[in-house]
Amino acid sequence: MMKHRLSMLVGVLLSVSSLVAQDPVAQKYGNIITSEDLKEYLTILASDAFEGRETGKRGQKIAAAFISAHFQELGLAGPVEGSYYQPVTLYTSIPGDIYIKAGQQKFINFVDVAYYGSSSSDGEVSVPVVFAGLGRKEDFDQLNVEGKAVVIMNTDQNFRAPLAIAREKGAKLALIYNPEPGAFKELVAQFKGFLSGGSLSLKRPESNSKNTGIFFVSPNVAEKVLNSTAEKLAKAANEDSKKGALKKLKPGTITYQIAMDVKTLKSENVLGYLEGTDKKDELVIITAHYDHIGKFASGEGDLINNGADDDGSGTVSVMSIAKAFAEAKKAGKGPRRSILFMTVTGEEKGLLGSDYYTQHPVFPLDKTVVDLNIDMVGRSDPQHKDSAPYVYIIGSDKLSTELHTLSEATNRTYTNLLFDYTYNDQNHPERLYYRSDHWNFAKNNIPIIFYFDGIHEDYHKPSDEVDKIEFDLLTKRAQVVFYTAWEIANREQRIATDKK
Repeated sequence: MMKHRLSMLVGVLLSVSSLVAQDPVAQKYGNIITSEDLKEYLTILASDAFEGRETGKRGQKIAAAFISAHFQELGLAGPVEGSYYQPVTLYTSIPGDIYIKAGQQKFINFVDVAYYGSSSSDGEVSVPVVFAGLGRKEDFDQLNVEGKAVVIMNTDQNFRAPLAIAREKGAKLALIYNPEPGAFKELVAQFKGFLSGGSLSLKRPESNSKNTGIFFVSPNVAEKVLNSTAEKLAKAANEDSKKGALKKLKPGTITYQIAMDVKTLKSENVLGYLEGTDKKDELVIITAHYDHIGKFASGEGDLINNGADDDGSGTVSVMSIAKAFAEAKKAGKGPRRSILFMTVTGEEKGLLGSDYYTQHPVFPLDKTVVDLNIDMVGRSDPQHKDSAPYVYIIGSDKLSTELHTLSEATNRTYTNLLFDYTYNDQNHPERLYYRSDHWNFAKNNIPIIFYFDGIHEDYHKPSDEVDKIEFDLLTKRAQVVFYTAWEIANREQRIATDKK
């Protein structure tokens, strides 16, 4: 029996190691992806003329025109009734009279609080408010938060995990604060830039929805709302949950109002289609989001968030990969399966463009083999300061073991990047598996890979500029996506999803 198992293991290892043999044709067209092209495209896309590419604004429209002109020049087909644009109708909820009251004090939006959401409250609402510490499961287990507002102390950007628990427990509203000095002031400056113009949604927001939204508040507001001090709150938050410190804190009451002016906004995904040969009914999709967060409304110095890395780097990678495949097809070496090169809108507003596509697919989702999603691939993060060339790989093994194996083998054959799987854990605090456009394909059971460079100090800041992009590294990352797509598009059998 042991000998038989060993024989099977050796067979599997041999099949994996020989899964991807070096193809000189693939290598020829992979070399079309160059640092020079990537830099040329990105210098345009991430310039001040594009005004930070905020969804629905002039800069995003200019970017869409730039990308569609590129697809046209390559000879790609416009798959939406002859157009490269897939129109996306969105609803923008522009903040009106929004505030929180605690006792006799009133805290105003974009001054003492910052509301993040799209639903209105339909007048003033009064609710009990309790402190949920750091927002961990063990914190919520101490409390009954159903129908109440919860205050959560949060020291990083990962507010999604505690918010998900709060909603699961039936909380009416979440108030989140960062106790670090200056953190709230910086947050308000950002929110004024990209929320004062309105939050976006695919569906028209309704008043009194179950999930009202989130108030980010200053530490001072948290103290006033809970009638406590920062020191007492921090002590309770960090106390052993078994001691029940949170449930010993006296609850308070707040009154809030959220008034939103809802308007319709038009945006568009930009799609370029390359038809395959004998397996053309099956589709490989390569995605990146071309929107960013626009301009800050006020402040000093540079106020334009050019988004060179986020996600200009992914967008120009898609453009370069499209060029490589288009050149291959012109030479009679086109892929067996069709390829859709798709740059999507509204990612920064909640993965809206990719969500719209999967709800209104141009090509059947059951014929979609894979989504290879590229979001931030032009920089190195602090964890890889002295690293060999690397890229974070997220999600490759979540729906298809076969995809993961092919991805690894392709990299070994062509690019030999260091694949870092740190963020691949679905329960990682940053929850990156759920935070880019691949997620909308994954939740439809379509295998995905998300390529990512990490979180750096210029994330969502005007300092995310072209001069900080590492173009040699960006080139290798774009090439590994190309080679992976090439293998998937040309193999005999389509990538299989794992049986549930």
